Amino acid sequence: MLVQFNTLPETSRVWIYQANRSFSDTELEEIKSKLDVFIESWTAHGSDLKAGYDIRYKRFIIIALDQQLNQATGCSIDASVTFIQQLEKEYNVDLLDKMNVSYKQGEFVAHKTLTDFRKMAKQKAVSKNTIVFNNLVTNIGELNESWEIPASQSWHNRFLN
Repeated sequence: MLVQFNTLPETSRVWIYQANRSFSDTELEEIKSKLDVFIESWTAHGSDLKAGYDIRYKRFIIIALDQQLNQATGCSIDASVTFIQQLEKEYNVDLLDKMNVSYKQGEFVAHKTLTDFRKMAKQKAVSKNTIVFNNLVTNIGELNESWEIPASQSWHNRFLN
């Protein structure tokens, strides 16, 4: 059951898929249509899942699930990953690699491998004040409070001196 993302409670579970490039406006429209269809039919053991999505910075696909109605199961999570893998193939984009880092350079969102981010930290090209995206947040409340934060307040801090 597809609902507007902003109507979901803060306790709703989130999955964040970060793209290694920005999507074009045409791609975004297509992806939104595909998300509408997927989430509308997304179930757990035949029961509707109350979920929504948001796409931020033309790069992050965020799926949220209100677990007060029905919880995600292994099969429903597998279905969502399979859907994301289909998007990866169709748009030639990486959405599942957790060894990548996205951060802000002004209003621009940059994307680097973890290895390159470490090198940049050693070279002082990024600092404790660099805004990073903490894709480890687990619910909408954390997304709102702790997703875009200074590197010093994130797991990224271990790479900064």
